[in-house]
Amino acid sequence: MEIIVVLGSPNFPDGTLGPIALDRLLGCLSIFDPTQHKILCTGGFGAHFNTSPIAHANYLKNYLIEHGVSSTAFLPLALSSNTVEDAVMSLSILKNHEYKDLLIITSEYHLARVKFIFTQILKDFYLNYKAVTHHSIDDLLEPLLQHEKLAMEQLLSNGLYY
Repeated sequence: MEIIVVLGSPNFPDGTLGPIALDRLLGCLSIFDPTQHKILCTGGFGAHFNTSPIAHANYLKNYLIEHGVSSTAFLPLALSSNTVEDAVMSLSILKNHEYKDLLIITSEYHLARVKFIFTQILKDFYLNYKAVTHHSIDDLLEPLLQHEKLAMEQLLSNGLYY
C-alpha cells in the first residue's frame, strides 16, 4: 500500500479551493487506485493560505470524496501551516501505520524544497514525488518562484529546524 500525500496550498476565505490546490487534487485523482493507495491530506490554517473556519485539509478531502474517493481511503488529516509542518505532521501520522511507501504530490515550482524537507524528516520512508504543472497561474508564477528561492536559501543557510 502506498500513501499519497497531497500537500496543501491556498484556498479563498469562503473555502473555495484555489487553482494550485485543484491541480494537485487532479494529480491525485489521476493516479489514485483504491486497491493500492491511501491518502493523507495536509493543511490547517494560516494567514497566507487559509483564513476560513475549516482546515484546508478538510477541503482537500471533501473534494476528493465528491470526485469518487471513498472516505475510508483517508488517513488522519495533517493540520499543518507550512511545508516543514507538512512533513513533521505527516511523520506523526505515518508512524502509527505500517506503510512506508509515499508519493508526495506538490507543484513543479515547490518540488526542490519539498524534496529537501521530506528527505530529511521522513528519512525512514521510501519517497516518490509527483510534481504538477499549473497552466492557469502563469501570471502568478514569478512571485511563487521567488518565494521558493528565498525559502531554499534560508533552509540551506540556517538548516532545517523542527
